[in-house]
Amino acid sequence: MATNKAVRLSWFGGLEALQIDPVAIPQVQDDEVLVRVAAASINPVDYKTRDGKFPPVTEDKLPLILGRDLAGTIEALGTRAHSMLSKGDPIFAHIGFDRGAQSEFVIVKAVELVAAPTSIDLVHAGAVPLAGMTAWQGLFDHGGLVEGQRVLIHGGAGGVGHLAIQFAKAKGATVFATAGVADLDFVRDLGADTAIDYKNERFEEVATQIDVVFDLVGGAVQDRSWSVLREGGIQVSTLAPPDPDRAAEHKVRAAPHWMAEPNAAQLGEIAALIDAGKVKVVVSDTFALDRVRDAYERAESGHVRGKVVLTFEAAG
Repeated sequence: MATNKAVRLSWFGGLEALQIDPVAIPQVQDDEVLVRVAAASINPVDYKTRDGKFPPVTEDKLPLILGRDLAGTIEALGTRAHSMLSKGDPIFAHIGFDRGAQSEFVIVKAVELVAAPTSIDLVHAGAVPLAGMTAWQGLFDHGGLVEGQRVLIHGGAGGVGHLAIQFAKAKGATVFATAGVADLDFVRDLGADTAIDYKNERFEEVATQIDVVFDLVGGAVQDRSWSVLREGGIQVSTLAPPDPDRAAEHKVRAAPHWMAEPNAAQLGEIAALIDAGKVKVVVSDTFALDRVRDAYERAESGHVRGKVVLTFEAAG
């Protein structure tokens, strides 16, 4: 039985729970595609899962392979996979919870993947899918952001935030973004019309009449954000769902709980924006598979500019 290496979780815990284990290379069926992974990013859902703090993953689901997104090349195709796909094609994908992406070979469903952007390498492409889907769906599907509106993005320098700024600008919104002092020029370069130093400025005094607050920070920041919304505006969070009662007090709306879902059509739109030069992907650090614990430690350290990515040299 052919095997490959994967980042596998057999118990909940800290960095020591991250094991590199040999697992069987999966066999494709029906509309599935086997992908030789070049890069897979590390996202908050990964370390929350490792810690046992992601409710959908309970102990009875262990062991499991971590990771939700990847970039790589097609290795094999199922009998019902799309006829436009060929072995060797570079793709990127956001996959469902039933599989893990941090593995040398991964099964991807044909409806989850699209051609990788041609203007960036696969390491940068691997940083995009989950963060991109989170930013895109948060802003547009749940926030309803449209051209001419004003959006406040909390945590603009991070993995989701740096893409959200660029997506919002590409759609014609006016963008306010909070960041640390060291990242203010960075978020301006991404397209933020107004960069707010969250430590030394009160964003409530700078961002006003906001249509959409996109909260990537939570806690007190979320509660303080009600006051910046115009009547009828909405607050969307990737963390705790905003309180609908507080929203009603301010005559605004609170987006209910949601999680990013795989959507190949939206991922294709993002790829097109990247190749058009309207979106750049920032990777702060890369780590080879055998340094997975270092990679997670870096991703969890806070104040990462862009994304942390695992790189793979797949088994032959």
